[in-house]
Amino acid sequence: MELQKIILYYGFAPVADPIALKLWQKTLCESLNLKGRIIVSKHGINGTLGGNMSDLKKYVRATKEFPGFGKIDFKWSDGTGNDFPRLSVKNRAELVAFTAPDEIKVEKSGITNGGKHLKPAAVNKLVEERGDEVVFFDGRNAFEARIGKFKNAIVPDVQTSHDFVAELESGKYDHLKDKPIVTYCTGGIRCEILSAVMINRGFKEVYQIDGGIVRYGEKFKDSGLWEGSLYIFDDRMVQDFSDEAKVIGECEGCGGATNAFRNCSHLGCKDLILLCDSCYSDPKHTEHKPTHTRGKRNLEQVG
Repeated sequence: MELQKIILYYGFAPVADPIALKLWQKTLCESLNLKGRIIVSKHGINGTLGGNMSDLKKYVRATKEFPGFGKIDFKWSDGTGNDFPRLSVKNRAELVAFTAPDEIKVEKSGITNGGKHLKPAAVNKLVEERGDEVVFFDGRNAFEARIGKFKNAIVPDVQTSHDFVAELESGKYDHLKDKPIVTYCTGGIRCEILSAVMINRGFKEVYQIDGGIVRYGEKFKDSGLWEGSLYIFDDRMVQDFSDEAKVIGECEGCGGATNAFRNCSHLGCKDLILLCDSCYSDPKHTEHKPTHTRGKRNLEQVG
């Protein structure tokens, strides 16, 4: 069997005909037997796909030929061949559902009003130079941070990306507006938008990690400023950057250490539960209704 891989990617560039781009992407993926999720909007493309390595390389080459997509950073990881049940290619008003499509300004070069991109090494250098003044700001859904986050990061109380605008306008983060803020998310796309939303609301020095947690983890593994595991949007659900990854998640059943999110759809819900192996095998921990601490698994959120 040929080597199986997964790619995670996004690209911001003006798309004159999003419907035509969607149809082309769907036909391209079907011809290469690729599965996964792609979202297309007037602002660009966002996706994660799995399949044979050779087929994914053909997809990457073809997609980079689209005007403005040549700069896309495709992030590769190992797959199993069964990481996605099907192919889904959809048009949306936004690549990430912040319900704020007019917050960003997009040109062929990408978003022009977002935070400054920092390579992973530059993130560490910023912290070395400015110490505790630097604030890490999680750009993901709050439940994702339960198994991994940057040290001392602020984790906003949001269940989906829809919640960020109201969260920022609540005033609870106004005291940070003059501090250097490093936004971060899985592959980088949510922070492209979040950083623009923050700047639009008066945050003066906003950064984003180039390539997101994925690129930072590839560079520093578990010897940098990241702690724990990364929640990812395919059937693997969790990724560690090394065998030395800390387990910071707590089992909802016994309080013990775990990074295992359990998909409880077979229990009559669509939530994710943090349960250790022992508690997951005990019916008393899975028969009750979901609690507010559980995360909604949004299969279209891919970065």
